[in-house]
Amino acid sequence: MRKKLTQGFTLIEIMVVVVILGILAAVVVPQVMDRPDTARLTKAKQDIRAIESALNLYKLDKFNYPTTEEGLEILQPKYLDRLPKDPWGNVYLYLSPGERGAVDIFTYGADGKKDGEGMNSDLGNWDAG
Repeated sequence: MRKKLTQGFTLIEIMVVVVILGILAAVVVPQVMDRPDTARLTKAKQDIRAIESALNLYKLDKFNYPTTEEGLEILQPKYLDRLPKDPWGNVYLYLSPGERGAVDIFTYGADGKKDGEGMNSDLGNWDAG
């Protein structure tokens, strides 16, 4: 009779694999976790640029920007199909005349409050380039 040989992984081999996976996770996870914040900032900058382009088209047609009271809603549907919301679900804010330029298009960031740091900092057309 022949004996059937069973093959498998030894405990040491399994432990080596677990240690390697742990090292990879320690290196990769922090870099991957930072990406959603970067993506949100990129989306906000693109939205602001799109709104600014629509405002420039509006100005070409009407010879001036909409007032703050008219707001960005006046751009729909002729200049923008829809008004985007910032990555945190808030509407983009608009001032005309602006405090930093002819018009200001901005978001207060993740916390929705004026000023702040990091993801909570204000982001507008003055620095969306």
